[in-house]
Amino acid sequence: MNRRTILGLTLSILLATTLVTPAAAATPLTMTPAANSQPKSNDATVHDFVFGDGETLALMKLHYLTLGTPRRDASGAITNGVLLLHGTAGSSADLTKAEFLDALYGAGEPLDLGRYFLVIPDAIGAGDSSKPSDGLRAHFPHYGYKDQVRADHQMLEQIGIKHLTVVLGTSMGGMQTWLWGEMFPNGMDCLVALASTPAAISGRNMIWREMVSQAIRDDPAWKNGDYPKGSPPRNWINAVIPLSAIMTGSAEQLQKHGPTRATAIDLVKNLEASGEAYDANDMLYSFESSADYDPAPNLHVINKPMLTINFADDLTNPPQFLNLPNASNYTAVMIPGGPDSFGHMTIAHPAVWASALQSFLMRLPQAH
Repeated sequence: MNRRTILGLTLSILLATTLVTPAAAATPLTMTPAANSQPKSNDATVHDFVFGDGETLALMKLHYLTLGTPRRDASGAITNGVLLLHGTAGSSADLTKAEFLDALYGAGEPLDLGRYFLVIPDAIGAGDSSKPSDGLRAHFPHYGYKDQVRADHQMLEQIGIKHLTVVLGTSMGGMQTWLWGEMFPNGMDCLVALASTPAAISGRNMIWREMVSQAIRDDPAWKNGDYPKGSPPRNWINAVIPLSAIMTGSAEQLQKHGPTRATAIDLVKNLEASGEAYDANDMLYSFESSADYDPAPNLHVINKPMLTINFADDLTNPPQFLNLPNASNYTAVMIPGGPDSFGHMTIAHPAVWASALQSFLMRLPQAH
């Protein structure tokens, strides 16, 4: 078990969270979801990728997982593709956990593997895709959300997907879903954004992100990002990881796992220990990549049905500051807080919001 898996398990236990030969014609699927439930690992490569600020990377590796079986039309293009996008400092593995297989991908569930072909990429800077810790460290190009969206679009073209059935993202992936609707407005049938707002990051969310950046940059061992692999900075962990638990968890769950002074202190210690699974540069780049995010001026470009799901106890995106549009193609769902809610990280508990997704998808023309 690798350290990132350990970190995910620790956060799940302590907080109940987790911080491509074309066929001649399309054929119906007969394979059961159980036979498709093991994700397949794949890599795509993009040569001479140009970032939004003009920086380039000679070879970009884009890792992705797939679930289900692709259907193809007469031209060989995949017609049942669904793109799933993970959150900040996460990876594709977050969206293939048992909770998602049970609540979203099973027979009769919203993204039934007997019907859909799921593509789940590691964003630039995350998982097994190209990232600073691969060797370039602070000399890795500074990417933004728009770069991640363009890279995923190029990856899909290599896979053979010209048009998506659904684009669904959680947290950072939710924000990128808004950008997908603007940058490729005819590239999908519908969009689903969870735990996100279509406006530049500000307020408490921005304060948190700035604190994360400062904690890493001010760590004496960071050395402007050129620290030796064998002696990475660690001081930043003690501030960033517990703070992130506060920002993304719920008061109810935190109280449950730290009901006394002693248990709360133990919780902090365990969170700090689990934080060593993260590389400082990877974390810094991931948090700062949101700098180019502001879909607000171009929301009118989104012309496909879009579902937004948010959570009433989400400190990262408070309900009163969501700035959601009210055009007829938008459906907004607010999940109330309660014992089955986990703040922002309710995204990791799809059983809580699967029915809202199912209801939305069933209303679409292609569902009938």
